[in-house]
Amino acid sequence: MSRHKIITIVGTRPEVIKMAPVIRELERHGAVFDHTLVATAQHREMLDQVLAVFSLKPDIDLDLMEPNHSLAEFASRSLSSLSELFSRLRPDTVLVQGDTTSVMTAALAAFYLGIRVGHVEAGLRTADRRNPFPEEINRRLAACLTDLHFAPTERARLNLLGEGVPDDAIFVTGNTVVDAMRSLTMSDGFDDPSLAGIDLTGRRLLLVTAHRRENHGAPLRSICEALKTLAARFDDLEIVYPVHLNPNVNGLIREELSNTPRVHLVEPVAYVDLLRLMKRCYLILTDSGGIQEEAPSFGKPVLVLREVTERPEIVEANAGRVVGTDAARIVEAASLLLDDKSEYAAMSAARNPFGDGHAAERIVSILAQRL
Repeated sequence: MSRHKIITIVGTRPEVIKMAPVIRELERHGAVFDHTLVATAQHREMLDQVLAVFSLKPDIDLDLMEPNHSLAEFASRSLSSLSELFSRLRPDTVLVQGDTTSVMTAALAAFYLGIRVGHVEAGLRTADRRNPFPEEINRRLAACLTDLHFAPTERARLNLLGEGVPDDAIFVTGNTVVDAMRSLTMSDGFDDPSLAGIDLTGRRLLLVTAHRRENHGAPLRSICEALKTLAARFDDLEIVYPVHLNPNVNGLIREELSNTPRVHLVEPVAYVDLLRLMKRCYLILTDSGGIQEEAPSFGKPVLVLREVTERPEIVEANAGRVVGTDAARIVEAASLLLDDKSEYAAMSAARNPFGDGHAAERIVSILAQRL
């Protein structure tokens, strides 16, 4: 029996993290699958960093990133390059994950060539096509082009059904990020010297990540104002903010916060150190989708720095709250959790609603059965 030819596409750090368990499972079934890992390098530096964490090396690296590329420029290069690659390799199935421009262009290139598309983490929606931007549109477009929808939760499945996706094309698997976290062994100490040098003895650590495109400019400044207020109000607080490399983020954050006492602006940290930060911290403020999924496994409350989240399960489980980017609202929500032990205990006791660590096994089993 000939092996089924599968190409998996990764372009950004979150895609590698969430696709790594699937890649390992595909390669564990080498008698069934002929697997090729392709990197678009949508985010070069952060992609390489996390590939090393999971000991992955792309079979093909398209290296499409260019400095300050626009969405249209990257989408054009990606669509053209992936179309040529798929035409040459003729895979049976292309697997994509999440909601990046790489996902959308890979799905479109495969569709044009009549190649089956499998979408990992399918069905997330905010119902606001410009929030998050451009991810909401990317995943909606990908859904139109997908044949096998691997939904992380029942809510994601219902979203897809509401859009007319056939029930027999949707599979609720859990989120592979839980698999990824459980696959890593972590010591307590930080590898990054900039983190290891922060004295956290008797201190409460507030972890912050904020970089999303819709938060550029005034929203990020408002987030910075909130952090200044929290640092001044709580003298036992140490704030650690790994600052994204995007110049639209990096320059503004360093301008606003570089001289704020007890606010530590560090370079983007390796994934294992990020998990250590989540494990060690008291509270998380983030606009990241992945951290919303990861934090409940550590019992750490999350305040979501967005106006809406495509992961409402975190709110329903009382593991997180959507607070937006208004400085006063952020300060109020964070202060409540920093002041009120019972309020904090209720959120930190919430269970992770996103999976049980076996999503990749389910995805590969479904692929073997259906293909």
